[in-house]
Amino acid sequence: MIRLLKCIYLLLTFVSPVLSIGQTTPVPTYPVSLTVALDGSGNYKTIQEAVNAVRDLSQVEVKIFIKKGVYHEKLVIPSWKSNITLVGESNENTIITNSDYSGKDYPGKDLTGKVKFSTFTSYTVLVQGEAFTAENLTIENKAGRVGQAVALHVEADRCIIKQCRLLGNQDTLYTANTGSRQYYKECFIEGTTDFIFGEATAVFQDCTIRSLTNSYITAASTSARKKYGYVFFDCKLIADTAAKKVFLGRPWRPNAKTVFINTDMGEHIVPAGWNNWSIPLNEKTAYYAEFNSRGAGANIKDRVKWSRQLSRKEVKEYTLENIFQGTGWIRSM
Repeated sequence: MIRLLKCIYLLLTFVSPVLSIGQTTPVPTYPVSLTVALDGSGNYKTIQEAVNAVRDLSQVEVKIFIKKGVYHEKLVIPSWKSNITLVGESNENTIITNSDYSGKDYPGKDLTGKVKFSTFTSYTVLVQGEAFTAENLTIENKAGRVGQAVALHVEADRCIIKQCRLLGNQDTLYTANTGSRQYYKECFIEGTTDFIFGEATAVFQDCTIRSLTNSYITAASTSARKKYGYVFFDCKLIADTAAKKVFLGRPWRPNAKTVFINTDMGEHIVPAGWNNWSIPLNEKTAYYAEFNSRGAGANIKDRVKWSRQLSRKEVKEYTLENIFQGTGWIRSM
């Protein structure tokens, strides 16, 4: 009996390590949905904590549901956090807010003294991770009439903003990066000067654009290499009572491209429509066009001579497929 027990012991001693070699380390699992709630009823109390918890370079969509509340955050979606979707419980009552602005002292010092925020660091939300979606949220910069103060700054490619409110004054929405494609659907965007600006190829569909003062709506800086810059489909341009003379756009850089298609324009839009930023040479390089503008601000006959009215043939080229060079990345809307 003793001899049998010794044999079993020796067998287990030598066979167990061999068996263990064939075993695989369990693959860690990552959540595909998270909940944020200020009252602690979710997985996290801040949106940034939830974003940080998402697997780096995720190849599947991860939804972060955000319960109603006012989230005082300077939120960053870094480049290594891809395929994130933020979904608010209510676009009027789920609010991400901050109040940084260009020229404001930054909480830190370098060798020369205090550092100040710039236009490009004043954001409330910064998106660098590709395939990002935001839905049913308010993103605002509450700095007020203090100069450039960005609410949403998007640098990443393949980004969708749906049924969101983007609120601010000067420079509310920065659509950054020449290679970025951005799709804004059924959004409300308001501001004062150049409050939609940047280099990206961006489509605004069924959006309401509200001007708060006499100024300019867009300031595109489209690359000369890009065929499309900003395209507005079926949008509505409205204004606060203080805004009586508003331009559709002016070129932040010489090759700015902005087109309004089937847009309802309020009486605050000036008859000239477009401005050259006091640089006559911009008139030779900027591409500003309209098709079927309507409303009190659609004074086609008085538009600047260097803008265009698209023909029916030309407007057929303005499809999401052509503008974005493929729409496979646009999730079901």
